[in-house]
Amino acid sequence: MPMPALPVRFEGEPLTIDLHMHSTASDGTLPPAEVVALCRARGLTHMALTDHDTMDGIAEAQAAARREGIRLIPGTELSTQWRGINIHVVGLLPEGPRGDLVAGLAAQAQARERRSLKIAERMEKVGLPDALARAREQAGSQRPLGRPDFARALVAAGLVPDIGTAFKKHLGNGKAGDVKAHWPFLSAAVAWILDAGGVAVLAHPLRHGLTRRKRGLLLDDLAAAGGQAAELVSGFQNADETRDLARQLQERGLYGSVGSDFHFPGGHLAPGSMSPVPRTATPPVWTHPRLAGLAAPTAA
Repeated sequence: MPMPALPVRFEGEPLTIDLHMHSTASDGTLPPAEVVALCRARGLTHMALTDHDTMDGIAEAQAAARREGIRLIPGTELSTQWRGINIHVVGLLPEGPRGDLVAGLAAQAQARERRSLKIAERMEKVGLPDALARAREQAGSQRPLGRPDFARALVAAGLVPDIGTAFKKHLGNGKAGDVKAHWPFLSAAVAWILDAGGVAVLAHPLRHGLTRRKRGLLLDDLAAAGGQAAELVSGFQNADETRDLARQLQERGLYGSVGSDFHFPGGHLAPGSMSPVPRTATPPVWTHPRLAGLAAPTAA
């Protein structure tokens, strides 16, 4: 049975695509195959798996996507720095990892390992003994650890009631566990994605607490580096802010992407759960030439 086509314009209608999700390959709680199965169960037809600074889950996800009859685009979410701020860039990579991106991902993994050691030291100082081992237990694998793993360890140890409180007290911006790794500059990460034949998408641009002017500067620098898109909708957000962001993208000739930023079942974000995209002239990212064919119907 042919897979339905994606719309070539945002018309304010519900979408069956989610281009920002995580699995146990990074800091999600479901294996890649289970993320794919959940997407299919929720009625999605197209998806991207975008684990933090890795593509280790892509092969498993691709095999599951073939079984489930869902279209998957390989991806990753790269950690970068821009003017002293931690900015994430999603790479949508139809040809998978190649070129400079391969070495870039290896460097990112090493940076994450060094960062996790520093976070562990700081969490021990706030009362979590054997912090690294406890976070590793929460991760359930040997992948690089992230702050959510330490947050779950704090909850399991009874030091905080929930993950939100863990970030608020110990791991959020400006807190003890907010360790700044030596991430590459935004422009370098964008170059890796372009070298791999992909599309560079600024992740959740409304979540950084930037003024409209500073967000515009970020988008300017993204475009100057060769970035092609930004997430017009990431999870749930204010409709007026979405319309304003759409105008900023149009002014710079950028495409709009959509994603839930799904990490774990039971939270307020599930695959495909996000605010509706208003009718806008901002072109959907799946109409970019490098993603040609993603919007077209295919045999399941």
